[in-house]
Amino acid sequence: MNKIGIILGSKSDIEIAKSAINILKDFDVTFDFLISSAHRSPDRTIKWVINAEKNNIKVIIAIAGAAAHLAGVVAAHTILPVIAVPVPSTTLGGFDALLSSVQMPAGIPVATMAIGSAGATNAAILSIQILSLTDNSLKDKIVEYKNNLSTKVEKDHNLIIKDLQINSDNT
Repeated sequence: MNKIGIILGSKSDIEIAKSAINILKDFDVTFDFLISSAHRSPDRTIKWVINAEKNNIKVIIAIAGAAAHLAGVVAAHTILPVIAVPVPSTTLGGFDALLSSVQMPAGIPVATMAIGSAGATNAAILSIQILSLTDNSLKDKIVEYKNNLSTKVEKDHNLIIKDLQINSDNT
């Protein structure tokens, strides 16, 4: 069974991680979860990453704030796709974590999402899209999910038009 790996730099990142976890649960995607710091517990982090492939992990989501070296350390020790989610944990509002995640040296790619919960949600969706390349059941679920997003926008539009009593071209 293919899995997603979720690694957090500290327990304070859990509120952001819940957005990714909820999406993975909604899609019935199995995941491994670990809290481990690139700085405070580097051996634990590297051991988990090195064993990720053996544990059927296909994509790793690394969620961290501040210096946010976690995704880079993870990417340096695996060939699996790594997706960073910057956390707004400092007075810089996550901008520091965003820059730490996105400024990787050539050869150590890290896909970097938006800061915070939206980024965690998108990291989960991107992970599912990657898994769906070889899993038709997930592919069907992600297609349905995207269709539902479109339908919701149309419904919202129609409700607003009706509520405001205005005319609109629905093209």
